[in-house]
Amino acid sequence: MKKIGFIGLGTMGAPMAANLLKAGYEVTVYNRTASKCAPLVEQGAALASSPKEAAAATDIVITMVSDDKSIEAVYEGTDGVLAGLKSGSIVIDCSTISPALVKHTAAKVQEREGDFLDAPVTGSSPAAIDGTLVFMVGGHADTVDQCRDIFDVMGKKLLYMGPSGSGAVAKIAHNTIVGINNLALVEGFAIAAKSGLPVDSFLELVQLGSAGSKAAELKGHKIIEHDFTNQFSLALMLKDLKLASSLTDASAIPAPMLNLAKSLFQAGQTEGYGDEDLSSVVKIYEAWIGQKIGDKQS
Repeated sequence: MKKIGFIGLGTMGAPMAANLLKAGYEVTVYNRTASKCAPLVEQGAALASSPKEAAAATDIVITMVSDDKSIEAVYEGTDGVLAGLKSGSIVIDCSTISPALVKHTAAKVQEREGDFLDAPVTGSSPAAIDGTLVFMVGGHADTVDQCRDIFDVMGKKLLYMGPSGSGAVAKIAHNTIVGINNLALVEGFAIAAKSGLPVDSFLELVQLGSAGSKAAELKGHKIIEHDFTNQFSLALMLKDLKLASSLTDASAIPAPMLNLAKSLFQAGQTEGYGDEDLSSVVKIYEAWIGQKIGDKQS
């Protein structure tokens, strides 16, 4: 059975690594905040002192970190993944990063006689825990086939998108829709709440009607209950929208809804909601209408 190095044990990475351990894989873990490794070590994972050590001890390296800057910190330098990578190793990055950085990192891995897959995910922390993530993967198709057993442990579906960078583009386009859909839900809630409608009934209508969406399913009750426990943070949503904006600017793709969504999530970040769930963007609308969505009209 393949030996796996798992780097990045945040909200998503920790349960993904835990599922690999439960499936019987030998897993070596590393995280910049070392204390996050402890629960996985208790479950049987080996502990690496650096990304280099994790790469050197394993056949497949999986990274799940927050952004381009974090990827560069994990891969580059004397203690980075690239410094420890063995010939024939496979690197799978599940982060959401820019397609340009994906291609740069893939080239660096290939220089070390390894192979690289960009494999970002959709599905927030509950899906990571349940092993029901969906992976959108770019890279060589035969390399994808070699790793299907690993993807099957962490997720319910793998969608092959094409050559290196295709997974990153797919994720950016997907999360553009996620951001816009969440704002559409929030705006509809604001209209209903300010007009005195019972928001529970309004949410039921949304879910039964043509406005139904994953946003309504996953975030509707969180909004009504003002429960902004983080499943996918507002800051990460904003980061992904900025990546999308950079991509559309470079490709000369008009994206007016994307740019509006980015502005509204930026407003949420400015107000201090970045570490809360992305649904906390509703508080921008609540300030505009002068009431919480779950409150009855006075």
